[in-house]
Amino acid sequence: MVSNNSKIGFVVAGLMLGILMAAMDNTIVATAMGTIVSDLGGLDKFVWVTSAYMVAVMAGTPIFGKLSDMYGRKRFFIFGLIVFLIGSALCGLSQNIVQLSIFRAIQGIGGGALMPIAFTIVFDIFPPEKRGKMSGLFGAVFGTSSIFGPLLGAFITDSISWHWVFYINVPIGIVSFVFIVFFYKESVEHSKQRIDWGGAFTLVGAVVCLMFALELGGNQYAWDSFVIIGLFSGFAVLFAVFLFIETRAAEPIISFNMFKQRLFASSSIVALCYGAAFIVATVYIPIFVQGVFGGSATNSGLILMPMMIGSVVGSQVGGLLTTKTSFRNIMVVSIVFFVAGIYTLSTLAPDTARSMVTLYMILTGFGVGFSFSVLNMAAIHNFDMRQRGSATSTNSFLRSLGMTLGISIFGIVQRNAFTNRMAEAFGGGGPLPGGGDPRAALTPETRELIPPDVLKVITEALSSSIAQTFMWALVPAVLGAVFILTMSNERVEIAPQKQWKPEPRR
Repeated sequence: MVSNNSKIGFVVAGLMLGILMAAMDNTIVATAMGTIVSDLGGLDKFVWVTSAYMVAVMAGTPIFGKLSDMYGRKRFFIFGLIVFLIGSALCGLSQNIVQLSIFRAIQGIGGGALMPIAFTIVFDIFPPEKRGKMSGLFGAVFGTSSIFGPLLGAFITDSISWHWVFYINVPIGIVSFVFIVFFYKESVEHSKQRIDWGGAFTLVGAVVCLMFALELGGNQYAWDSFVIIGLFSGFAVLFAVFLFIETRAAEPIISFNMFKQRLFASSSIVALCYGAAFIVATVYIPIFVQGVFGGSATNSGLILMPMMIGSVVGSQVGGLLTTKTSFRNIMVVSIVFFVAGIYTLSTLAPDTARSMVTLYMILTGFGVGFSFSVLNMAAIHNFDMRQRGSATSTNSFLRSLGMTLGISIFGIVQRNAFTNRMAEAFGGGGPLPGGGDPRAALTPETRELIPPDVLKVITEALSSSIAQTFMWALVPAVLGAVFILTMSNERVEIAPQKQWKPEPRR
């Protein structure tokens, strides 16, 4: 006979494993991408391996959050696990880059159910005085796995095969599946509501149009081409239709009434800003280390360890402080460290000492770590059990939107800055090996083949372009600071004289 505390322990372990997989797969292919492209080809399409996953997560998150409010958390968390595992297995079997991108989208659909529902279940099963600690723990897992992904991806790629970057999810997911199926007991009383299919389809369509426009514009197609203008127009029309549908739907995917809550609105916009700025550090620090300092993919992933440790500490500290002071005060501390970290990263240069890069990582990781636990708690603070799934998923959706826009927009900034510097040095882009991609050109094997004077120009151009990208990343970071100041002065209130019981579903 398993005790109730033991059951909760198994449930928590299952949820954490689900978050581990879904968050890690945002970034796990980053340092394995060079090997994957060399094996499958498709250098011009490799960005979609990451973007397809992020788009699917972003589009699915609010939909599954709403469905979990309507029909229960358990069934959709399990559904997300199954879809995620199927997508993982298919990714490992991919024969070309297009197949891999499609299968990554399948993974993303599952991931869109896992993350928001896991955070919501924590609020359903724990009393207020324990939510801060548990949110800090779950936030630490989210932040750690996001940063740990590139390191693990590089290690698996170097030691085994890139296929196992995806296969490794299968045993983890099976354990999570068993724990949730057998130990998480949920009320079977759910209210039947109409599903907002119109909102779901227009939201997904708008997101896909926007992402294609940002990824293809200035690359495969000119910004003023018919294709790019058409995609932006498609986004504008679909998003306008989505807003129209949501204001009239009986049970909208994203309820705009929730944004009347000042704390929810502010914390959700802050999540978007943090996501846009933080993804730059996650993606471009490994590229800087590998391309400017030199070294293997594993070494470039290892340097993210200080950021990972900083985010774990920040998440735990933030979660514990939620019962001591207001969400706003905690996030003020967070943004000071976060802005300082992003600013120092904008000063990166070929002669920057590795010890200083480590310090910059710690500052950034510690600052962003608070957001992983505190912003979810702030977003859900004023809602009951029937709205928590929607509140958490909307907050997660906006963070994912920030990350998706960040990786696209700042990718354009870095690519253009690098190309311009190379054009200045060599004329027309210069004799860069590897088809013009700095990550392919600056692997240890090709690095030895590049003349020292040419290599110096390339590394300086790469370093300058990445530093410039971090400088632009200060824009969403500073905007985050502005919206933190608009947060209401609320905190987690504990009433020890009353025995807390989980709220019944109605």
